[in-house]
Amino acid sequence: MNLNQAAFTIGATAPKAFVRDGLAQIAFAGRSNVGKSSVINCLLNRKNFARVGSAPGKTSQINYFLIDSQLYLVDLPGYGYAKVSKAERERWGRLMEAYFASGLITRGVQIVDARHKPTADDQTMMRWFRESGCPVTVVANKLDKLKKSEIEPNLLRVREVLELGEEMELLPFSAERRTGVESLRQILFGQSGVNG
Repeated sequence: MNLNQAAFTIGATAPKAFVRDGLAQIAFAGRSNVGKSSVINCLLNRKNFARVGSAPGKTSQINYFLIDSQLYLVDLPGYGYAKVSKAERERWGRLMEAYFASGLITRGVQIVDARHKPTADDQTMMRWFRESGCPVTVVANKLDKLKKSEIEPNLLRVREVLELGEEMELLPFSAERRTGVESLRQILFGQSGVNG
């Protein structure tokens, strides 16, 4: 698979716009300021592919990126950002619930901040992934912001709070230092190189 062949296809703001063409859909979820766009950009070896904004909460729709005409990376709206109106948050919530209930997700990627205890929203998102029945990988981003002595206890806390069984993948990651990129590519695409 050629990860350089990546194109934005549609931003769905309502369930009727969800892509239903039979291709695999890898859904990325995370808090507004967790670095979700940076993880996607890192994965595809692009700088500004998925928009990176200084203001969190830029993704207000479900964005589909077609990779090598073979599968979609689906960027879900960031959650937990306070400066968005209650009505808008509710709209996002309904959109997300509809997507999770659609049966379209092939695999989930839940991105959390390695520095902090996962939030109630993170736990809700994890529950939605579980209920959708798809395999899910938890990516603990911002590893570069931790001291070496903090890494293990923090990862353990993520595992406990999100109730990750031994069989569930928890991947230490740093978009800043590109830690974990090859491992995530291997998990998602079964390859390590960008031009597989």
